[in-house]
Amino acid sequence: MKLLVVVASTRPTRVGPAVADWFLAQVPADPDLEVDVADLADIALPFLDEPVDAHSGGYVHAHTLAWSARVDAADAVVLVMPEYNRGYTAPLKNALDYLADEWRDKPVGFVSYGMASGGMRAVESITPVVVALGMVPVASAVTVHLRRWLGDDGRIQDDGTLARAAARTLDEVRRLASLLRPVTVAA
Repeated sequence: MKLLVVVASTRPTRVGPAVADWFLAQVPADPDLEVDVADLADIALPFLDEPVDAHSGGYVHAHTLAWSARVDAADAVVLVMPEYNRGYTAPLKNALDYLADEWRDKPVGFVSYGMASGGMRAVESITPVVVALGMVPVASAVTVHLRRWLGDDGRIQDDGTLARAAARTLDEVRRLASLLRPVTVAA
């Protein structure tokens, strides 16, 4: 199974890499699991610039072709996403909108972070978007309240609560990926 972990914040002062590093440390070593980390700050997709609709698959730009191949190769996705102003980031929405069929029938898990809600409002906001793309959100999620879990050193300080949430989320993502894979292959 190939898991695509998308780091959704691109702000220079972002906490996303620290949250993603913590989450990646929770992924058990498994020869049957390959993890690809897609940091949207590094990928730097311009705002959607393809001349045709994503459903046509007729991409012309190299950045879109590379993004398409990367997402298409994944069996499942985990979005490491902050909450900004009660919503998800524009770069994440842009990255999702670039493609269409590449997202279909992939389970998606959420590792959200923020202050008051820990990113839960962003997850609630983006759920209809991923469903419209044909993705299957898992019920479990990791919710990181930064005031509680972010240490002075800029790293996540977990007492085991977040690790248990990550394990449940990963289990659900993997289980759904194994169930959906025959659907994707047959399609």
